[in-house]
This record gives sequence, C-alpha cells and structure tokens, in this order.
Amino acid sequence: MKFLLVKSILTVTVLTSPVLAQSTPCGGSFSSFLNGVRAEALAAGYSKRATDAVVNWAQVDPKVLSRDRAQGVFKQTFLEFSQRSISSYRMSHGAKNMDRYASVFDRARREFGVPAEVITAFWALETDYGAVQGDFNTVNALATLAHDCRRPHLFRPQLLAAIEMVENGDLDPATTTGAWAGEIGQVQMLPEDIVSKGMDGDGDGHVRLKTSSPDAILTAAKLIQSLGWRAGEPWLVEVTAPGNLRWEKSGLETKLRVSEWESMGLRARNGNMPSGGMEASLLAPQGRKGPKFLAFRNYDVYLEWNQSFIYSTTAAYLATRLGGAQRYDAGAPDEGLSDAQMKQLQQILAARGYDVGKIDGILGARTRSAVQAEQLRFGMPADAWPTPTFLAHY
Repeated sequence: MKFLLVKSILTVTVLTSPVLAQSTPCGGSFSSFLNGVRAEALAAGYSKRATDAVVNWAQVDPKVLSRDRAQGVFKQTFLEFSQRSISSYRMSHGAKNMDRYASVFDRARREFGVPAEVITAFWALETDYGAVQGDFNTVNALATLAHDCRRPHLFRPQLLAAIEMVENGDLDPATTTGAWAGEIGQVQMLPEDIVSKGMDGDGDGHVRLKTSSPDAILTAAKLIQSLGWRAGEPWLVEVTAPGNLRWEKSGLETKLRVSEWESMGLRARNGNMPSGGMEASLLAPQGRKGPKFLAFRNYDVYLEWNQSFIYSTTAAYLATRLGGAQRYDAGAPDEGLSDAQMKQLQQILAARGYDVGKIDGILGARTRSAVQAEQLRFGMPADAWPTPTFLAHY
C-alpha cells in the first residue's frame, strides 16, 4: 500500500505462552527461530500440515526490514497529505462503491453501527479500493519482522495467526501477498485481526479480504466497532474559531463539551454543531490559521487504526467528505519548519526536559504538547504549530 504505518497492532493480544516465547527468542539463526515457531504452533494445537506449510516456506525478506526502518511519509503536513490523498478518483469511486455495495454497507451499519463513509475512507486510503494491496509475500514479511528483535511481541502472534488462516483455507504461503508489515487485503488487516474479526460477506464460507469486497467491508466494520466505535455519533466536524481563542485549549489532551466550545466562539463551518453535551477536542493540525476541527469520541478509533495524527485526521476528514461535507477551508497557515529545523527544535525541547520521543523531525503528539507549553511561556498563541518565528526564540 502507499501510505502504511503499522496499524491494528496497537490492539494485538499476545497469544503465545510466556514459557514458549522465552524458549524461542527472536534473532539468532533464522532456521532455529523457525524451529521454535514450529514447536510453539504445534504445542498450541495447530496442525502439522498448516504449520509446516508456513514454516517451510518462510524466508527473510531484506526489503521488509528496509521499509520498516524508513517510515517517513508522515513528515508531510496535514494539508500536504490530505490534498494528495483525497483525489477526485477516490471521491468518485468511493461514491460508486457505496452505491454498488449498498446492501453490504447497510448490514455493516445494522450489525456494527459503522457508517458506509467511514469504512469507505479506510478502503480508499489503504488500497485505492483494492487496486494497490502490496506485493510482499505475507508469510515472509511476518517471519522477517517476528525474527527481527525490534517488535517480536507484535509480529510473532501474527505469524501464528497466519498458520490458522492456512488451516481455514484463507491464506496460501506461496501466493498470498500484501503490505510490507504483513497486512492483507483491501482494507489491509493483520492476520490476527482477520482470524478474530473476519466476516464472510459473500457467503462462500471463507474470509478473503484480497478478492472479496463484501468480506473486506464487513470485516473492517467489525474491527472498527471493536476499537470503540459509538453508533450514531459524529467523529469530526469542521469549525471556525475566533482569532483570540485560548489556543492552549486546543489539542487531543483537552476535551470540552460542545456547549463550552460554542461559548468560546466556535461554530460549525457548515450546518449545525452536534449536541451541546457531547465532548470534543479542538484540532488545529497546522495552527490557528489553518483548518480546524472538533474531534469527538469516535475520532479516537482512527488513532487506534493508525497512530499517525496526520493519517488519522485525513481519514476522518475523508469520511466526512464521502458523507457529503464540503471541502475544508485551507486558510493560510504560517510557514512550518523544515525537517532539519524540526529536529533542531526537538533537540532543544529535549534539552529543556520535555519528552518528545525520538528526534525524528516528525511533529508528533509529544512534540506538539511541548511546543504548546513553550508558546505559552513565550506569550504566543499556543496552537502547537511551530514556526521559524517560534524557533527563533531560542
């Protein structure tokens, strides 16, 4: 897929026995690692046929490790990423797909409470409605990442789930391909999620997310519900705000009732605001001069799907557009920082005692929080958007 950060693994339940996991660590000889996986799978009750099919096929894929080390797409700003991602093709084909699979989407809403536009937005961003599903061998990708010692606790269960998919007739080790992180199908899901949330939408007795759009739609709906989706509630609403707003109130850390936001001058840019008693956070991805949104409880599901703030906000916004919302007001945001400047700022903030995580040039949640605190200290509007003017204070 085009814009992949590992998703869903936030919700992975490690199925392996602690004793078995300790006896078959990551790293070392790949053949010894696979022997450990074989022993673990057989002890867990998987058939020898399915276990051998996966273990005997698995190979290290250096390209997977290269991709894993080089995730940098979300250094783009919200405007850059959303404008590149929300194309006329995705909008028009989204409408066509919602019409084509209307009965399947109706079932998704009835059974899981998830609107068609929410599922369709993920379907669009993940694979262009199935057109770009990835060409990495799934078993090799999972085995490579499970053997690698960066995140074995996340990927080893996925390798075991792949064995279960072989038993179910839903994965062929030799031919099943997907994303570099082992995600499969039109909505790019990891094997453990497919095993636990898989839905047979077309009635053929299998869950095949690569080839069956009904399977993909219903399985995505079930996963979204499991991540905490609240039926009938909003997720993102574009708003206008007065320039003199207390911008330190913006950000995901602060949740206020809609009525409180309205008392501070916020208004829905189009249509009416949701119920005044609902809680929401004010998002200003590129500061007070760019687009602004109220993010409700359902927005949190997007962050569960993908940890990137920029991806999640884009996906949530795309869903509103597919549901009939107007294009956002891009505004005229102040100039942001270059990659080198952002790294310089993160180093300065870290030296001042802020936990900004890795010095990676990405304006993530912890860096935003630190910027906001420093803007307050400098007497600047605390909208968490760092600019060259802000950096010059150091």
